[in-house]
Amino acid sequence: MTIFNRVTAAVLAAGLGLAIQTAAAQDKEPIRFGLCFDLSKSYTFISPQVAQAAQDLAKYTNDSGGIEGHPVEMIVRDHGNEPQRGVECYEQLKREGVFLFNFLSTPVTNAVLPRAMKDGNIVLQSFVGRGDAVDGEVFDWIFPVGPTYWQQAANDVAFIKNQVGGDLSDVKIGFIYLDYPFGQEPIEILKTLSEKEGFELKLYPVPLPGSDQASAWTQIRRDKPDYVISWLLAGGHVVASKEMKRNGFPIDRYLSVNWLNEVDINNIGAEAAKGILRGTNVAGGQEVPLVKTMLDTFYAKGEGSGPESLVRDVYYNTGLAIFSVGLEAARVAIEKNGSPLTPESVKAGFESIEDFDANGLMAPVTVTPEDHGGGGKTRVEQWDGSTWVPLTDWSADYTDVVWEVIKESSSKFTVE
Repeated sequence: MTIFNRVTAAVLAAGLGLAIQTAAAQDKEPIRFGLCFDLSKSYTFISPQVAQAAQDLAKYTNDSGGIEGHPVEMIVRDHGNEPQRGVECYEQLKREGVFLFNFLSTPVTNAVLPRAMKDGNIVLQSFVGRGDAVDGEVFDWIFPVGPTYWQQAANDVAFIKNQVGGDLSDVKIGFIYLDYPFGQEPIEILKTLSEKEGFELKLYPVPLPGSDQASAWTQIRRDKPDYVISWLLAGGHVVASKEMKRNGFPIDRYLSVNWLNEVDINNIGAEAAKGILRGTNVAGGQEVPLVKTMLDTFYAKGEGSGPESLVRDVYYNTGLAIFSVGLEAARVAIEKNGSPLTPESVKAGFESIEDFDANGLMAPVTVTPEDHGGGGKTRVEQWDGSTWVPLTDWSADYTDVVWEVIKESSSKFTVE
């Protein structure tokens, strides 16, 4: 099958690694993904786009014959970012025969993870959850395909090192972050790299939801860091942009975590945001072949799974990336072991993914039994007033340092 436009299927499917079927998928057992998402509380700035992308991907896949004739189902439920509701969603879908899950929430993922490990069910944990879960030798059923926050932060430091000429010994790097687990995640990696490279690390915690940053930016004005790495979300970036202007901090020295999207840019102002930096896990924009295909097929005919405005958002691209990897794992599983699919065969499918980028949608990933993350590559982009311009190629840096921390953390994990 292909999830690309049929007219260019032969060319584009090769980039995604998908077999082409000519008839609509309908005669074999479905491949079912359980999407237990926060659709009502904390993560509504991203979850609708990701869910819509997943549903569009399934629809296009099925219209093109499914995966080796197997239709794809995306079952979307709301957990409100509440761990107990997430566990209930998992248990209910498990009873219905689902064994492929995504929770798009660190608290919920962490709550479900031990159960999935005991049950031998797969959690596709891309871009959220605990950073040490890339260790496939410990977390054998968890697949955080793509960079963790630890690796992204390390890549950000490498970018800054390159910008200052290759020597961080006299550099001061600030880290502004939401003072709860998401924001705190990169601190250990940043401290380790500070000791290794000799730069001064300054920490600036801000309380949830990120609307009160005045004291942090006052301190930044006094400390004068060369760069500020930001682990904020949504409106937090808008507040930060105002505080940067008020305190005279250059916006082109503000390097955001990947959670900075078109809505945030619009709220900051396209011209005011000019120069802002972000680390990213996926290619943004609508010229990416898979995104363009969705627009040219479903949305041109008013047949998309939601509003077209959500397609024009990097979080939609993120959703396509997450579930393209899941479909590729299923394809490889069927190719290698036939059907019906089992958790074991899909696990082997994931661990056989090699140099997969969904035709330019994301950094190439190679998943192995040892590395369930696929390499941890990101790139840095800069807003030029109208679009995001890549400043670097996809790369993963300080991987030895990151993996030392991963191994130290994963060695303490036990399934209770």
